[in-house]
Amino acid sequence: MNERKALSSVKDKFGSVLIDVYEHNERRVYITVDKKDIPDICKFMFKDLGGRLAIVTSTDTRSGIELLYHFMFIKEHQLITVKTKVKKPLPEIETISHIMNSANWIEREIFDILGVKFKNHPDPRRLLMADKWPEGVYPLRCDFKEPKL
Repeated sequence: MNERKALSSVKDKFGSVLIDVYEHNERRVYITVDKKDIPDICKFMFKDLGGRLAIVTSTDTRSGIELLYHFMFIKEHQLITVKTKVKKPLPEIETISHIMNSANWIEREIFDILGVKFKNHPDPRRLLMADKWPEGVYPLRCDFKEPKL
């Protein structure tokens, strides 16, 4: 599949739900969607287009926690990022770990450090933070204050 075909396939299948498509260059594309569309789009990118989930990254912004799902298309030398935002103070989104196991640990990590709850995650245990770390305190949130342990 060539690099333009992956993007055009996503546009053809999900065009009505795509909030924005930004083509930085031939190898770097950003697609913005609503959080409810993340599982279907990620499943399509992985199972139908053969994209590999490289990583999920996230950051705290004024308008919510931004999640970026980075899919690599190795033969085509392209990275397509699917972006969404979840609202604070209790951000949540459906897990994609049942679609691709590679999302399991990174979703747990994002929960630990930013407090994003991944609904229906098969193993929501802490991954990075100590067991005695206080509930509701997330070290990569802008409003983070060091807890007294």
